[in-house]
Amino acid sequence: MHMWFPELGLTRNDCIETSWIRSVLYIADFQNNTEPEILLDAESLFKNYFKAKSDFVKEPIPESVLEGLWKMLLEEDNPVMIWNPYGGMMSKISEYEIPFPHRKGNIFKIQYLTLWKDGDQKNATKHNGWIRRLYDYMAPYASIFPRAAYVNYRDLDLGLNKKFNTSYTEASAWGIKYFKDNFNRLVRVKIKVDPDNIFRHEQSIPPVPSFGLP
Repeated sequence: MHMWFPELGLTRNDCIETSWIRSVLYIADFQNNTEPEILLDAESLFKNYFKAKSDFVKEPIPESVLEGLWKMLLEEDNPVMIWNPYGGMMSKISEYEIPFPHRKGNIFKIQYLTLWKDGDQKNATKHNGWIRRLYDYMAPYASIFPRAAYVNYRDLDLGLNKKFNTSYTEASAWGIKYFKDNFNRLVRVKIKVDPDNIFRHEQSIPPVPSFGLP
């Protein structure tokens, strides 16, 4: 880090070398001496609320835009951004190899996140409004056709399944963003494996009739 990013001023004392399981404890905000067995407990020790959105980026973002982004982050109580660099082996695997398609051409992925502890609806509206404004601000610098999203940061703003009979067109609103052209293949798998839609959630793959597929 000192070689590649000297401007960060990091020292060895700023870094923690740990096992994967202890990194889970760290991210979950447990004390450093907490034993991993606590993860077996059925109940969480804390509760918070959050809203997440995501983007994939194909071109460098201008410095002036980053300055504006920084100002927006300072407006929020608990903002988080995670930038994951892409390339390397990620780009060598075809986007059709597995359902995850966001590979060659992406230079990084962004997660936008805001967290709060008060479940009051007025508070939720405030934080949701902030992250949606941030997402709109970043639109010109994100991927297009589609504006791709990362499925593990499920974003219900992109659309929701109906309780029954979600159409292919409706599900494409989020399916294409998450899976690009692989969405069509996933729908065909769903028709064969789970035609009664037993396994479902707000943005699950719908078992639309095969004649409805492009």
